[in-house]
Amino acid sequence: MESNILIIEDEIGISNFLKQGLEEEGYTVFTASNGHDGLEKALTLPVGLILLDWMMPKMTGLEVCKAIRTQKKEVPILFLTAKDTIQETIEGLKAGANDYIKKPFSFEELLERIKIHFRVKNRQSILTLGNITINRDKFQVLLNNNDIALTQREFELLEYLIRNKGKVCTRNAIIEDVWKINFEYDTGVIDVFMNAIRKKLNLTKDQELIKTIRGVGYIAND
Repeated sequence: MESNILIIEDEIGISNFLKQGLEEEGYTVFTASNGHDGLEKALTLPVGLILLDWMMPKMTGLEVCKAIRTQKKEVPILFLTAKDTIQETIEGLKAGANDYIKKPFSFEELLERIKIHFRVKNRQSILTLGNITINRDKFQVLLNNNDIALTQREFELLEYLIRNKGKVCTRNAIIEDVWKINFEYDTGVIDVFMNAIRKKLNLTKDQELIKTIRGVGYIAND
């Protein structure tokens, strides 16, 4: 499963090109040519990562992404699309996408991003910060052993801060490493997610567990 990739793409030429290239790199590749079939395969096949087109027949990539996230919390989803406005990028990320690569793209860049996402999946499963525990395998956050429900992006942001415990995480680093965006972006979106995390974990901005470094970013400390 760790090397299985599902390509959901209605342009057969692109799909075949990616399938051939990824299989030559040692990956097992499944394909679907419309959103409906892609969603079915995403939920029934042993998939470790999904490459998802945005504009497709039967269901859009955005609809597919949202549907996957209701049932599969952790599988990385990478949008492959010609849409490139900030608003469209935000839409995809809010729907639960892990990454966003604009067409046309280089296969080498896509391959490196795929490798990064597989490496992230294989990291240490249990992380702690004070009375907070994260279990990546179960997509679970515990506060004093009580379950706390976080969204996909909230979970990833909290995990990133805890994994880098003791280090100042700058806003630019968070956007690049959590949102996987490597171009100019409004880092103010981070505050929205941090506010939601703090509310759910009963934290204030000045508490030491996750502290705001004004004008810079955040730091997590036990």
